[in-house]
Formats: sequence, C-alpha cells, structure tokens
Amino acid sequence: MHVVMTSAGIGRIEGASVAVLDAPYPDPNALIEATGSLDALAEAEVVRRIPLDGGDLGGEPGGEPCLRAPLARPRALWGVGLNYHSKAELTGRPVPDDPVLYLAASSSVGAPGAAVRLPAEQTGQMDYEAEIAVVIGRTLDRASEDRAWAAVAAVTAANDMTARDVMKRTGTPALAKSFPGFTPLGASLLARDAIADPAAIGVRSLVGGQPRQDSSSADMIFAIPELLARISRYAVLRPGDVVLTGTPAGTGQDRGDFLRPGDTVRVEVDGVLPLTTRIQA
Repeated sequence: MHVVMTSAGIGRIEGASVAVLDAPYPDPNALIEATGSLDALAEAEVVRRIPLDGGDLGGEPGGEPCLRAPLARPRALWGVGLNYHSKAELTGRPVPDDPVLYLAASSSVGAPGAAVRLPAEQTGQMDYEAEIAVVIGRTLDRASEDRAWAAVAAVTAANDMTARDVMKRTGTPALAKSFPGFTPLGASLLARDAIADPAAIGVRSLVGGQPRQDSSSADMIFAIPELLARISRYAVLRPGDVVLTGTPAGTGQDRGDFLRPGDTVRVEVDGVLPLTTRIQA
C-alpha cells in the first residue's frame, strides 16, 4: 500500500495516478491511530483520480488538489542523534553503546513541497538531514525487536532540519529542531508489508540538484527494529508516533556549507515519493 494525503482527501497511489478515496478518516494519522495500519484503504471506493505527473499535486492553481503532510500531527516525534557508521567515521565520534535520543515538537512538521523560513535571527547554520521516518501502528512497551518491526504501520521520508549553532549554544536538540516547518514529512507513506527488508532501505539527499547524502539503513548503528525496541524500554510508543532514525554523512555540518534562502532540498527514501523543501528568507 502506497498512500498520500491530498487536499481532496486520502489517496492511494495506483500506477501513474493518485486514487482519491472515500475513506471514513480525515487523514492517515487518524486511520493509523484507529486501526494500527493502512490496510483499511485497500478496499476503499475511488472517488476521483489525479495524474501523478500532471502537475496537479504540486500546488492548487484553479483549485486543483495538492499534497499535504501525511502525518501532520504525530502524537510524538522521536529522533536519534548518531545512528550511521558513515557519520561516526567522518566526524571521528565513537560509536555509541546506546542511542542518543530526543523529542522534538510535533508543531515542526511540514508538508511536502512547502517553503520553510530560515529563522535568521536565531541561526546562521540551518542544516538538512535526510532520514527514514517510521510510523508506529501498535503500542510498544518493552518490546522485542521482532515485535517492534511488526508494530510498524509505514515508513516515509523526513528532512530533520537542525539549527547547528542553536544546538551548540543551548545543548538542546528540541530547540534546534522545532522551528516551524523544520520537520517536513512525506510525500507518501509506504506500508510496512511493502518493505522487503528494513535493513535495505535507501536514503539520499540533494541540495539544488546536487547529491549530498547517499546511504541505506544497512549502515545504521542501531537497526530500525533494535532502535524501536530500545526506545520502548524507557517510553511507551503508541500508534501515530513517528521515529526519525538518524542521518548518514554528507550534511551541511559535514561540508561546512549550510542552507541559504533559495535552496531546495530533496530527500529520497526507497519506495516513497520524493520530499522537497524550499528555503526562504
């Protein structure tokens, strides 16, 4: 199942089009919280079809539907600080024995294709982080790794943007990552059953069309099932929670080259529609 949220309602991707569905839920968040998965959309009636390549989903000229954040209001937004071997090797940081975890404000979630304001009064080091985002479908409380992966509803792409100087100045990830729009999610959700191997999900970023990051979940220090299981030892994960799983080497911090107004960041996760974000002054 491959699902999007449009301004016309929940959609199911079918070939080169989006099938807008007659679904009894306002958005995928509500569906996942109620049922634990996206499965209920498989038999939903199609009310209209929109071409994926026709430009209709890029905006609303003439009132045409556009893509919205498929997870606009996650219950909790978890992140992990260092979770790729490539990042540890490049920065010379030791591989952690336990994941470095944090919570960010869910109000930072933005829509695919949206413009995000560079908060210049607070930061001069706005950075991008391409990440695989995991959506929890069933409650996890001190769960095993096998049970943790079985409880996943879907994955999507995330750009876990960070104000690096705010992080250094305050020592608080939540402040560095919670500016409005700093966590774009989407552009689509890929159901867990459509993922052959959680240890082989590709993730990439491009800035201004130039490749910046290129890796996969195979390089993770804590694999996705292990990461979820470890979090669940300390905090209960509930349906609708989103876990960002870390970013590989190649961020602006690694390159000494941060985002500027006019930049466009594209995040690609295997099986998911590309997530683009525009930076504005």
